Amino acid sequence: MENYCAFSKNHTCLKWLDYVITRQELEEADSLCHGNWIEIQRKNQYIQTLHEILDSNHISY
Repeated sequence: MENYCAFSKNHTCLKWLDYVITRQELEEADSLCHGNWIEIQRKNQYIQTLHEILDSNHISY
């Protein structure tokens, strides 16, 4: 998408700012999702370790 429109007085696209903001929000969301997924994986490993400890000591959970 380009910041040019042949149909406006100053030839700028009225939707350009919306496009830029939306793209930045998607990049931020992607970064946050990746960070959250890493945290979820770490928590899952921690839970698995706790399960193994409980199982090895015959403690029900």
